Amino acid sequence: MAMLGAVGFSGKAIIVKLAYRYGVDAVTLLMWRMLLALPFFLALAWWAGRGQPALTRRDWRDIAVLGFTGYYLASYLDFAGLAYISASLERLILYLNPTLVLLISVVCFHHRLQARQVLAMAVSYAGVVAVFAHELHFDGANTALGAALVFGSAVSYAIYLALSGRVVQRLGALRLTGLASSVAGALCVAQFLVWRPLDAAWVPAPVMALSLLNATACTVAPVLMVMLAIARIGAPLSSQVGMVGPMSTLLMGYLILGEPLNGWIAVGTVLVLSGVFLVGRGRAAR
Repeated sequence: MAMLGAVGFSGKAIIVKLAYRYGVDAVTLLMWRMLLALPFFLALAWWAGRGQPALTRRDWRDIAVLGFTGYYLASYLDFAGLAYISASLERLILYLNPTLVLLISVVCFHHRLQARQVLAMAVSYAGVVAVFAHELHFDGANTALGAALVFGSAVSYAIYLALSGRVVQRLGALRLTGLASSVAGALCVAQFLVWRPLDAAWVPAPVMALSLLNATACTVAPVLMVMLAIARIGAPLSSQVGMVGPMSTLLMGYLILGEPLNGWIAVGTVLVLSGVFLVGRGRAAR
């Protein structure tokens, strides 16, 4: 389940890149993804909240903050960045999340960095820089803009991860996921209504099919599979198994999108995965 969840999350970038070929923009595509996923997340929030205490004003405040940072802002910046960079580079940047959470812990929670963690982060970022420099050589400013947007997405989601610990303890992982994702879905729909005319919601049939696939196979199903995997094998092992994600993105990008698969991308992927593995081993041991 952890492996299938990682592959499902990785497939999101492939679907978004395919949908962009039909001229749809990030705001519209994100609106359809979250609107189609919204009933599932509302059902998840209801099911996980059965028999639980009523939500307090503090709970709703925390849910709103986490929904904004973890699912709305992170998703929008990711979708926007995919218009400019390859799916492979996008997945590698997002995979820096553990290192970003570690840095947030250092700045906000006075966590002490170990030498191995510093080395691990240096290795990870060297891998991203290698792939970034390769793409920058071909597309210049667009690559820089896309990478900046996706890195902003990774930072936003890292903030969500760093802030969600205590809220998860109060509400439970499934209930928080359902509620925060529902908030994000409402924000995505509201953003579309503010930024786009209503007739912009009419998109080609292939885009609707891709959006439905994105909402189910690449959004709702991976969330549930990873949660179930964590319940059975624990978060550290689930995280290590999740390293299949970047590799699956590389293969799908090559086979489906026709993206290049060369030495630079291979070296960058190995460096990023090695760095994240070292960070994960240190955190699991503690």
